[in-house]
Amino acid sequence: MTLVAGVDSSTQSCKVVVCEADSGAIRAQGSAPHPDGTEVDPEAWWQALTTAGAGLLGNVAALAIAGQQHGLVALDAHGRPVRDALLWNDTRSADAATALIAELGGPQAWAEAMGSRPVAAFTVAKLRWLADHEPELADRTHTVLLPHDYLTWRLRGAGDEPTTDRGEASGTGYWSPASGEYREDLLALAFRDRRPRLPRVLGPAEPAGRTPGGVLVAAGTGDNAAAALGLGLEPGEVVVSLGTSGTVFARTGGPSADSSGAIAGFASATGDFLPLVCTLNAARVLTSAADLLGVGLDRLEQLAARTEPGAGGLVLIPYLTGERTPDLPHATGSLHGLRPGTMRPANLARAAYEGMLCHMADALDHLRAGGVAAERVLLIGGAARSPLVRTLAAQIFDIPISVPEPAEYVALGAARQAAWALAGTAEPPPWPTPVVAEIPVPQRNPGPEIRARFRAARESAHS
Repeated sequence: MTLVAGVDSSTQSCKVVVCEADSGAIRAQGSAPHPDGTEVDPEAWWQALTTAGAGLLGNVAALAIAGQQHGLVALDAHGRPVRDALLWNDTRSADAATALIAELGGPQAWAEAMGSRPVAAFTVAKLRWLADHEPELADRTHTVLLPHDYLTWRLRGAGDEPTTDRGEASGTGYWSPASGEYREDLLALAFRDRRPRLPRVLGPAEPAGRTPGGVLVAAGTGDNAAAALGLGLEPGEVVVSLGTSGTVFARTGGPSADSSGAIAGFASATGDFLPLVCTLNAARVLTSAADLLGVGLDRLEQLAARTEPGAGGLVLIPYLTGERTPDLPHATGSLHGLRPGTMRPANLARAAYEGMLCHMADALDHLRAGGVAAERVLLIGGAARSPLVRTLAAQIFDIPISVPEPAEYVALGAARQAAWALAGTAEPPPWPTPVVAEIPVPQRNPGPEIRARFRAARESAHS
């Protein structure tokens, strides 16, 4: 029996799964936490991988890393970080993104060049911030990597040429999914004429190399591209992932180019494309509401389930940590409809669930407006385990919901990529994705009314 491993090096933690290469059956799992914060010493990721994989990786034939997208790992000429890595959710580069948009000629110019308009998360904006605010460190920067690139490079002994894949490269802001090439001119624009070394972009099943012990290391990819691979995402399906932050993405045959900035025109890990809308706030809305009410998540759900649709008139706009879509990095959340009769714990609990899902429905609308067919939603992430979330999602999205069996789909996607690279076949191995729940849209659906109230409150708060 041949074993492969997949790693999900996310914002919060490192998760490792070991699977059978042919079937995808999980044989072992491990995890370790990452430090909090929006900037992290990359060594912490390596230590977490070492801890999470302890005792698990000795018998695998291949492995791959999937990592949090964007970010900035700046290395000096000796391969040492010049500073802590800036993570995707560090918004200090928001003004840099705005400046870059203007310097290239506006949002349409960026959409035509890169398929995406830069926001604070993108590496290109973080390079500009580094050049302007820490120029001495920018001068020392010899190589620029993404988090997954860094770990893949370390696995191979940190001596070989660094590599990446098209899924990750498409989130930098200086690699074009349409042309499949780096835009050195945009890199120079962002980094004030500095031209650091960039990782070589590998094909979907192309190996990056081997560990010193001889284990095959696949190309790896970004977390969302890995989740799509782990789910076996097909055209017509849209993934809504409800982690601390949220993503909505689909698989398409051609590149996208959205000048509004809502849709990031990413490439996938399978050779096609992955238009994606990302939000900073998803399941964090529920945990924050539970903290406010002094209850656990189970009790929060019980309170919310006791209340009729519409939360008694309360509407929560959930931009608690600023927001990426819409591009409001300095926004805060707001609660609308407060009256003596509506100020009840159950109403607030319900408003949290409805606000989170209306926010994600806005993201789904962006994909639909961009021409993405949405025949069903695959609902994943920690919050998807909630029966109330599943029911409300079918109502508010106004589309049937399928809930895959809860699993670490990012790590599974990385493991599937490792099995693919090991096999050297034209297509990845056909691993199954069990579905545990199918939620239809109810005949008498309150979702459109809930969304109408949300839109009115959102426009009032941010007009």
